[in-house]
Amino acid sequence: SGSSDPYCVVKVDNEVVARTATVWKSLNPFWGEEITLLLPRGFHSLTIYVLDEDTIGQDDVIGKVSLSHQQISAEPRGEWGAWRHGGQWDPSWHHGVPTLSPSAGVDSWLSLAPVNPDQEVQGEIHLELRVPERGHPRVLRCHLIEARDLAPRDASGTSDPFGRVSCCGHTLETAVMKKTRFPRWDEVLDFELPEGELGEAVLSVEVWDWDVVGKNDFLGRVEFFLDTLCSSPTRGWFQLLPFPSTTEDHGGQLGALRLAVRLQEDTVLLPHHYQPLIQLLSEPILCPAQSPEGTALAVLEEVTSGESRQDVATKLVEIFLGQGLAVPLLDYLTTRELARTTDPNTLFRSNSLASNSMEQFMKVVGLPYLHEVLRPVVNRIFEEKKYVELDPGKMEPRRGRRISFKGSLSEAQVRESSLELLKGYLGDIVDAIVGSVDKCPLPMRVAFKQLRRRVEERFPLAQHEEVRYFSISGFLFLRFFAPAVLTPKLFRLREQHAEPCTSRTLLLLAK
Repeated sequence: SGSSDPYCVVKVDNEVVARTATVWKSLNPFWGEEITLLLPRGFHSLTIYVLDEDTIGQDDVIGKVSLSHQQISAEPRGEWGAWRHGGQWDPSWHHGVPTLSPSAGVDSWLSLAPVNPDQEVQGEIHLELRVPERGHPRVLRCHLIEARDLAPRDASGTSDPFGRVSCCGHTLETAVMKKTRFPRWDEVLDFELPEGELGEAVLSVEVWDWDVVGKNDFLGRVEFFLDTLCSSPTRGWFQLLPFPSTTEDHGGQLGALRLAVRLQEDTVLLPHHYQPLIQLLSEPILCPAQSPEGTALAVLEEVTSGESRQDVATKLVEIFLGQGLAVPLLDYLTTRELARTTDPNTLFRSNSLASNSMEQFMKVVGLPYLHEVLRPVVNRIFEEKKYVELDPGKMEPRRGRRISFKGSLSEAQVRESSLELLKGYLGDIVDAIVGSVDKCPLPMRVAFKQLRRRVEERFPLAQHEEVRYFSISGFLFLRFFAPAVLTPKLFRLREQHAEPCTSRTLLLLAK
């Protein structure tokens, strides 16, 4: 069809750790997915593969982007906190908070590189390497103990691995272990070392999959400098690595991936270490008589930059939820913003700390409620796949009706049909929301009740009577229900992104 159904797979050190949704029938897919990974400090690389999903047969690999630990760490940024998937509150943090620490990252378009099967390796090998102190000539003893989690190279989902060790122009091999990805050789291979300086000489340990017919398949390798091995014995598990890449940059012929990666290294202490900070942040909530301008919250609000405001809001909501003070926090922040607002028409429309905190609070507290209200209608829109379009410049009359003995529909007929469908969907959504008062979480209702009271106090005139409702609907609809209708996948209403036709329906419906 001249198109693809792309999705991404994320690997850390050759282990699959995440997968995005599939974007159907697109060569310019948008995923917009945030994934938080807890990584070991010693990880080597992060690789994102872009694949084309096929309903029949094996999915096709389009290309990949690989980033080493060093590349991700090359551009440190001073930021507050770390990513949380979807902005959700993690209950494990409710007694403490992450420390302030620098982060590093990459945010750019990166050209996809071709995928060479011989370079796609995984697993580790257990080795013991030593040179006995006595004896002439010197002998390097290479003990291949075992390997684990090797890549499957055979149709059975296993491999037939053997080890191949090269040193100083000589090569020795272990026995072949049949049908396993976790071979145990327990073999010692001896190599006589030349006299004198060893210079840049290396010991190369490779793992291969033995095949009866055709060429053996490469499973990974690891190298050691001989002068290092002579000075001290080495034993441990070592990650298998691919052959050094000789592939040149294809100049974006395979496409490019827009990727934002941020590496955050946090040192998390025991909960009691954070109590002074939590008490300091909680002072204006627990002691409202105190002047609000000199509090830690007020200072934090002033110094927080626009790009990190959402992170700060997420962390504050996590902390105050853990303390049972989230609603008073929102009351404090919205009251401060009301005091700065002179035009009620601009109320809570900016990317302020109050707006971001309320948005994060609704996502954390109200996500099950959102699912209960919207899921039936959203599922129906996905299943029906109706053609909806109101813009004459984008209309395709032939798609307005699958079978028509009268030929293509006119623009007016497509518009009329689309309006009817949109009104039907929208009516069902509004009815579901209006009828869900008793299901709305109590903390959200209390927060909105306080917000309405504060707005009435700030704008008491009769001409501003509707502001009390707009302030609530601005959060409840513009920052909660409408974004979930627009991108159900990001609010976990659907497992996959919408196809283009359904996506257009959701966009018009959200508007």
